[in-house]
Amino acid sequence: MNERSAAPGALALVESLVNTLDIESGADTLDTEEGWARFGIAEDGLAEARELRESLRVTLLAHAGHAPHRGVTPLGALLSRAPLYVAVDDRDGSAALAPAPDAPLLSRVAAAVAEGLTQGTWMRLKACESETCHWAYYDRSPAGRGRWCSMQVCGARAKMRRYRAKEG
Repeated sequence: MNERSAAPGALALVESLVNTLDIESGADTLDTEEGWARFGIAEDGLAEARELRESLRVTLLAHAGHAPHRGVTPLGALLSRAPLYVAVDDRDGSAALAPAPDAPLLSRVAAAVAEGLTQGTWMRLKACESETCHWAYYDRSPAGRGRWCSMQVCGARAKMRRYRAKEG
């Protein structure tokens, strides 16, 4: 869908999870066994994974200043259930929140969010303004005010709609 490079660090996991659903076509990567395996999800964990995905999408819409497309479980409520621990690097003493080995998707996402918060990148992970898209993207614009996953596709469509509305 978009030509942007992946989000930095562990936020790439969040971006990738949100983008398992193509809203325009309805295609859901989590409908396939290969799709669940990619995220380490068992079939009985698909409902929770989809709930997490949509809570993330609503949060990423908020990062871009857009209203949510539907009600979901608040992301904070979901992440509060994620088991994490403080990992300390013996070489330099740096510390980070980390999921346990073989941790569930929820813990890996919580660790990714924590990493994004400490590195100042979390708020730049956004969802496209277009109601038929809402694709996750990392906003690398200097001012951090990106609105669309792709200026050539969603941005161009929005500008054309505004232009036609003025003409009509």
